[in-house]
Amino acid sequence: MAKRTASAKKQARAGVKRALRNRAVKSEVKTKVVKARKSLVGGPVAESDRYALALEAIRALDRAASKGILHRNNAARRKARLTRQMAKLKIAPPVAATAKGKKAAPAAAKAAPAAKAAPTKKK
Repeated sequence: MAKRTASAKKQARAGVKRALRNRAVKSEVKTKVVKARKSLVGGPVAESDRYALALEAIRALDRAASKGILHRNNAARRKARLTRQMAKLKIAPPVAATAKGKKAAPAAAKAAPAAKAAPTKKK
């Protein structure tokens, strides 16, 4: 049945635009995940580059999940697979050095837990 009302026609147009954008984002996420996985599996890639590629893929997954393009559990599963591969290869984030050559303290140790915010209810 053809769309009759103006609002139905407009929703159809908007749906086409959303589908195009969602397809582009999904494709980008898949590309980044595949590149990260290939760098982790093998190949002449520096360890810092491996970490950077994996981090970029994880960020893309988070972004897609926050926009609702991917389901959050789907994104979490893909992120877990990537981090499990990274852990298997013992790839850690590059350690930043301070001006005096000492290792920087972890961010968790720097931040003092001041006050906990009330937990929000997820839908």
